[in-house]
Amino acid sequence: MKSILCTLLLTGGVAVAGASSAAITDPFYTYTGVTPLSSIPAGTVLNQRTVTYNLVGFPTPLKAIQVLYRTNNAQKQAVANVTTILVSPTSNGKAISYQSFYDSLNPSDAPSQVIAGNGDITSLNMGNVIAGFESLPIAAMVKAGYDVIVPDTEGQTANFAAGPEYGMTTLDSIRAALQITATGLNPSSKVAMIGYSGGGIATNWAAQLAPTYAPDVNRLLVGASYGGLLVNPISNLSYVNGSVVWAGVAPMAMVGLARAYNFSLTPYVTSYGQQVVNDIQHQGIAYILLHYPTLQWAKMFQPQYANDINGIPQVVAALNKVNAGLTGSPTIPLLVAQGTTGVVDGNFSLQPGDGVMPARDTRALMQKFCASGTNVQYLEFPAEHFSTAVAWAPLMLTWINDRFAGKSAPNNCGLINLLPSNSLAAQTVH
Repeated sequence: MKSILCTLLLTGGVAVAGASSAAITDPFYTYTGVTPLSSIPAGTVLNQRTVTYNLVGFPTPLKAIQVLYRTNNAQKQAVANVTTILVSPTSNGKAISYQSFYDSLNPSDAPSQVIAGNGDITSLNMGNVIAGFESLPIAAMVKAGYDVIVPDTEGQTANFAAGPEYGMTTLDSIRAALQITATGLNPSSKVAMIGYSGGGIATNWAAQLAPTYAPDVNRLLVGASYGGLLVNPISNLSYVNGSVVWAGVAPMAMVGLARAYNFSLTPYVTSYGQQVVNDIQHQGIAYILLHYPTLQWAKMFQPQYANDINGIPQVVAALNKVNAGLTGSPTIPLLVAQGTTGVVDGNFSLQPGDGVMPARDTRALMQKFCASGTNVQYLEFPAEHFSTAVAWAPLMLTWINDRFAGKSAPNNCGLINLLPSNSLAAQTVH
């Protein structure tokens, strides 16, 4: 399975080179109502349609329901977004919200775009590749009787790494999906949330925000399972600095956050850094990772900022907003996975991690959750990022089935609290 994942990344990286779409042109994605979006409750259905389910750019006999709904962007401004519902022919009246790991700065890579056949089919872009891979676990869930909800977690402007936005788009997607009568769902249907890597970021933020942002949804959630989680961005940026595989995540996150929180990186980057920023504006993660291996933070940013992130208040403010350790705790059971052998991916940091996500950050977040009374089962694997996903997936499916069945969730907080961890509040603006 690891070799399949790596092949997908490599294939996607070559294909995305030609992708340059900066905006979604399909009119379905535009809200055309008279009432201002800001006056419409979050999660309200604005439009819906049934589309042919496209797999790796090719139409299939399957149908999917797509919903335009009201949500918020990272700055908590009212916006419209799209989610896709795959209805099981043997629906059991329960739903799984599946957050895709389509990590991209290109809106065309969003799951709804790819499923509807709007992606760049000729180049087989990364969105198509990811959707093709993700169709396998989704098909298993649909076959098991679950309706599967697949939100465009990054919104219509592809705000990569903007965790709070991911969480709101996910929760409002669930709200909207439960209103669609053509599914097997209703406003009281039970829901589980799952996701890995970028999908794990969305799932974690949705779980954290649900008690306050969407208590109506929180009451319906039976649990959440995720892995490969971004927790503390500043710690993460240091961890991937110079990595053979994952160094490109750093500029990708910076571009995504600058877009989400509306600030410019130009005053702070070197001429080379500006070239990188310009190059990756509308690219997916595979293109970025393959084009910028071993990239050093110091090469991207001017000398006065290279070793002191506090010198860029706008950047630090954005990083603080997406630090999962600085927000609330979930009230639902969790199953969380983390890899600890990043050296396999060319990350030679002395701290444990999966190559892109440092384990001590994830441990610290789980310790915070445990202290808040969250029921946590936390698993570490001696593996890198992709292999950890392979180890997590079958355990996750069994765990989700047990939550829907009403079984007591396992808890290993006693062990979690013994693990060495990092500080969750390492950022301050001077």
